[in-house]
Amino acid sequence: MVAIDESENSNYALEWTLEKLRDTIADSDVIIFTAQPKFDLGSVYASTLGDVPVGLITSLQENQKKIASLLLDKAKDKCAKYGIVAETVKEIGDPKYAICEAVEKLNIELLVLGSHNRGPVQRAFLGSVSNYCINNAKCPVLVVKIPAV
Repeated sequence: MVAIDESENSNYALEWTLEKLRDTIADSDVIIFTAQPKFDLGSVYASTLGDVPVGLITSLQENQKKIASLLLDKAKDKCAKYGIVAETVKEIGDPKYAICEAVEKLNIELLVLGSHNRGPVQRAFLGSVSNYCINNAKCPVLVVKIPAV
């Protein structure tokens, strides 16, 4: 399973996987996975602007689903160019938890992630999806970094 988001790093990880592991994964079930963070605008706006119109939240959620679908379609097309037939899965929720849950639910044998190359301070404040998955996923995890130039 390759977990992707909109970042250049995850795009690189997918490309790297398709180029370097193509022969290995050609006869395997390949899953392209994305997790979109859950919108929680209600609590943010309730404290500052009053009630958030339900229609606005619904519209934002629908837009987020469309973006996730487009991201997965693009990744699936990229796989097809390498002769790989991929299945796509999208979830809503915190990516690090959603990825690890999907690994377990789908009996994934290898998880591939891109690295955002965050420093120790950013990791402390923002967390690290790859670090969390390395320590919690129930399968081997391959973290692909964009090479330094």
